Amino acid sequence: QVQLVESGGGSVQAGGSLTLTCTASPNTFTRTAMGWYRQAPGKQRQVLATAPRGSDIAYTDIMKGRITVTTDTARDSMVLQMRNLKPEDTAVYYCNAVPPIHPWGQGTEVIVSS
Repeated sequence: QVQLVESGGGSVQAGGSLTLTCTASPNTFTRTAMGWYRQAPGKQRQVLATAPRGSDIAYTDIMKGRITVTTDTARDSMVLQMRNLKPEDTAVYYCNAVPPIHPWGQGTEVIVSS
C-alpha cells in the first residue's frame, strides 16, 4: 500500500510564501501521474497541479501563476512552492495520484492570515 506524507505547512501572512513537500513509497512516482490537491474548510478537495510522467506540469486555474511544482522521481518526492499567498489559500494540502488512487495522507495545513 502506497504511503503519502505531506509536510511543510504552517501559518503565514498574506503575500508570503511556503514550500510543501510530498514523499511517497518507493516507485510511486514511476507508476502514475502525481499531483497536489487542497481542501479548504467546508469545501471539496481540488486538484492544483498534475505532474505526468515525462511531461510538463499541468496547473489548474486555482493557483496558477502562484505555484511551482517540481518532482524528483528518483526520491519519490514532489515539492509545491507557493507564493503570494492569500487568505483563501487556507486549506489542508495533499498529494496523490491523479486521479487519486492511493490512500490519502494526513496532509499539511496551511493557514494564511490577512
